[in-house]
Amino acid sequence: MHLANSGRVIIKLSIEIKEGQLLCNESNQKIAKVTELIGPVRNPYASAIPLTNNLKKIIGMKVFSFGQTSPAKRKNRRRHR
Repeated sequence: MHLANSGRVIIKLSIEIKEGQLLCNESNQKIAKVTELIGPVRNPYASAIPLTNNLKKIIGMKVFSFGQTSPAKRKNRRRHR
């Protein structure tokens, strides 16, 4: 990750993610929210809004997608088990 002049962080992606996806660190702390996907399709980047004030700490850090499901989906899964 690196910091753009706009204050957003730019992340090189290794998997496909969607706009609005939350990103977390190894400790599962949410650190950024993807606002747009940029660059070539084969080697995409994401522009994300940082969710932390300490940007120097997250630059160069590996991040992971944070899987979220809505409460309605969770209820549906329980019924089908």
